[in-house]
Amino acid sequence: MRPITVDDVDRVASFLHEELNARLTPASWAQAIRPGWQSEAPNHGFMLLSGGHIVGAHVAFYSQRIVDGQNEKFCNLAAWCVLDTYRAHGLRLLKALLDQPGYSFTDLSPSGNVVPLNRRLKFQALNTAAALAVNLPWPRWRSGVRIVDHPALMQTYLSGRDLEIYKDHVSAPAAHHLVIVKGHRSCYVIFRKDTRKGLRLFASILHVGDRSLFSETAWHLRSYLLTRFGLPATLIEERFASAPLFLSLPLKSPRPKMILSSRVRPSQVDYLYSELTCVPW
Repeated sequence: MRPITVDDVDRVASFLHEELNARLTPASWAQAIRPGWQSEAPNHGFMLLSGGHIVGAHVAFYSQRIVDGQNEKFCNLAAWCVLDTYRAHGLRLLKALLDQPGYSFTDLSPSGNVVPLNRRLKFQALNTAAALAVNLPWPRWRSGVRIVDHPALMQTYLSGRDLEIYKDHVSAPAAHHLVIVKGHRSCYVIFRKDTRKGLRLFASILHVGDRSLFSETAWHLRSYLLTRFGLPATLIEERFASAPLFLSLPLKSPRPKMILSSRVRPSQVDYLYSELTCVPW
């Protein structure tokens, strides 16, 4: 077992393409593993080797964020794949990541047996209460609402932290960016395309700059997602909207998201600088 270095990324990308998700090309995996914001990181995760061949990998994304006025180091646990023959060694990859001192660890897409494993390791669950909203055409004329998605124009409406977030994620493969403009107000939104039950027909909201304006103009955004991207539904967590969206239904079993930290509370975790913005599965 050893860390995934810059020189290993292409080999790991090919392994993940062959063994985890063939829908993503090796080049797409490699682009995802190298996030634009990550200029300094201890590794890109860890991998298992046998006879010089990769037999397992656990990708990780690193970032430094300000939480309660303090600089906090995050390690986002991402794609984890081990060949069946070597499955007994898979936990060594997770242990290697969690043994790195000084980090808060997030797992924003745990599945299968990973969720109960995380619970045993003292991970805490985030509140992911969410709704499924139907996207329908909605006229924007006379409403004073515009959806801006041209990169150069978007930056004229962004400032401060939102502009930093945009620049950090502009090359993230899974992140789609737009700005909702109404009068002198603007709301920066990041979303990703998601797959449910084999259907890639959903928009998942990852970041909202102004919850009030987002809720006020949600019809226009949902119309844009339908007509521009052909996405008939939006998955929106309660944390992003100041009020329930019209024509939406609460999800009975929203996908879990988790954190392991002695310093960061679950309510302080967002979905930026993570697998959700980087890996377009």
